Amino acid sequence: MKLKQKWDAGFLEKYQVMAPRYTSYPTANLFHEQFSAEDYIKACGKQKNCISPISVYVHIPFCERACFYCGCNRVITRDRERIQNYLQALYEEIRLRGKLHGHRRVLQLHWGGGTPSYLDPSQMTELMHELAMNFELDGSESRDFSIEIDPRTVAEQSIALICGLGFNRISLGIQDFDPQVQKAINRIQSYESICRLMVEIRKFGFDSVNFDLIYGLPRQNCQTMDKTLDQVLALKPDRIACYNYAHMPDRFPAQRAISSTALPDGMEKIRLYGMISSRLIDAGYVHIGLDHFARREDSLAKAVEEGKLQRNFQGYSRTLANDLVGLGASAISEIGHCYAQNAKDIQAYLAALDKGNLPVAKGMELNDKDRLRKKIIQSICCNLSLDTEAIEKEFGISFRQTFGLQLESIKAFEKDGLVKWDGKVLRVSYSGRFILRNICMLFDEYLYNSPTSKFSKVV
Repeated sequence: MKLKQKWDAGFLEKYQVMAPRYTSYPTANLFHEQFSAEDYIKACGKQKNCISPISVYVHIPFCERACFYCGCNRVITRDRERIQNYLQALYEEIRLRGKLHGHRRVLQLHWGGGTPSYLDPSQMTELMHELAMNFELDGSESRDFSIEIDPRTVAEQSIALICGLGFNRISLGIQDFDPQVQKAINRIQSYESICRLMVEIRKFGFDSVNFDLIYGLPRQNCQTMDKTLDQVLALKPDRIACYNYAHMPDRFPAQRAISSTALPDGMEKIRLYGMISSRLIDAGYVHIGLDHFARREDSLAKAVEEGKLQRNFQGYSRTLANDLVGLGASAISEIGHCYAQNAKDIQAYLAALDKGNLPVAKGMELNDKDRLRKKIIQSICCNLSLDTEAIEKEFGISFRQTFGLQLESIKAFEKDGLVKWDGKVLRVSYSGRFILRNICMLFDEYLYNSPTSKFSKVV
């Protein structure tokens, strides 16, 4: 399928490198254990009089069965007692964090995992109750309260409960509708079951429904994906996140069940990405940037137009709060000018809270250079532009003196039509949206001393 812009598979192949996803800067692989819970509490103390809204993320790591492609921090179990023990520790963390942040209104709330919908109705209700008791959860229509659900394990009658708990956005893990692909990744879910679920979701008037898709999966090709897209578009999700499958079996043991010979080769993955993007644009979706798309009437697409888009560990969202409080094993908080990540290991997480301590395992405090480069990378990812004059005023620098090498490197992107200068504003073209990570890498100081093999390919 022909794309709207003048680029082809060969074009993307040229920029096919390993690169961070820039859900943060500096990236999470740079967090260190010298940053402690005491450092986090100290950072919170600097904001004790702050009343601006916050975001809250809750990590539920449990799943009923393993999806072979998954690289998330999750635990496969059917032991309900184990889940309840985790929730009790989570409630303790909520109380501890509430003492630090509970005076600030929560405008954004996200439950991720794992599978949050794997909790039974009483557990979901109790968890929301604990949050409401310790944080000021916003009840206005402007809130963004979202939850990830697994269509295989969520009961249709649970949608009413999810709505009643205050969630107004839902994200479904679709990945692919092709039966052979589903079998290869151990995630069987029929198109008909998703149709029934969507009827139930629409009945309760959720503001937005997101579909997660993955390209580059075993047994996947342009023909199978074309049919999957027909089915996806027929269901009219408001948002679509289409992720690149990164095959890293050494890091993620579940992926060892996937044979590398069953994966599409590099050029086929590039063609997949091009076809997906083209079809979604033709269907009326706005390419937000990187791998996110939204219908024009969706608030995420409107946030792009208004310059109110942000990017953090949950991907793209509207800018409603700058500070993020992460709850649960492996969850990351961003408070002021620091990051703090909880222990990934469940036992270490439980042990810390059993002693009444915050489960912070590592983190990082940003210096002035980090804050400068973070602002630049965020602007490129979210605004698809970089106002160098505004950067100079905010940070008191000469952009040319500070980033002379980067300005020279940008000329190659400019030559390929990926960016263009509008006075002192660098603007990303439509084609440039596909390689935003490459552009951001120019301003990533830490990549000079860090191998990019830690990251996934751009496509």
